[in-house]
Amino acid sequence: MQTTGELEQAAAWREAGHAVAIATVVKTWGSSPRPAGSHLVVRDDTLFVGSVSGGCVEGKVVEAALDAMEDGEARMLEFGVSNEQAWEVGLACGGRVQIYVEPVR
Repeated sequence: MQTTGELEQAAAWREAGHAVAIATVVKTWGSSPRPAGSHLVVRDDTLFVGSVSGGCVEGKVVEAALDAMEDGEARMLEFGVSNEQAWEVGLACGGRVQIYVEPVR
């Protein structure tokens, strides 16, 4: 799991004057593409580095990160699907993932 690079990028973006939010995988159940502690760092212009899941989950997390930058509020997200829907949203074998999204102040 790569985390140092994402956090360094978040700091660099903040120093350059961008709003930034960090999403962190808090917990997983069943099969999940990324382990707890994985990060996705999002910049105010939608540029991002890292990964918390993949598929449409990643898109939803980017949207939540943009909202967090706008309103200054952290949020806890949870995604989970049945085995039949798993590949459509990027969670293998019906896994669940909990992701904490917070704006960097």
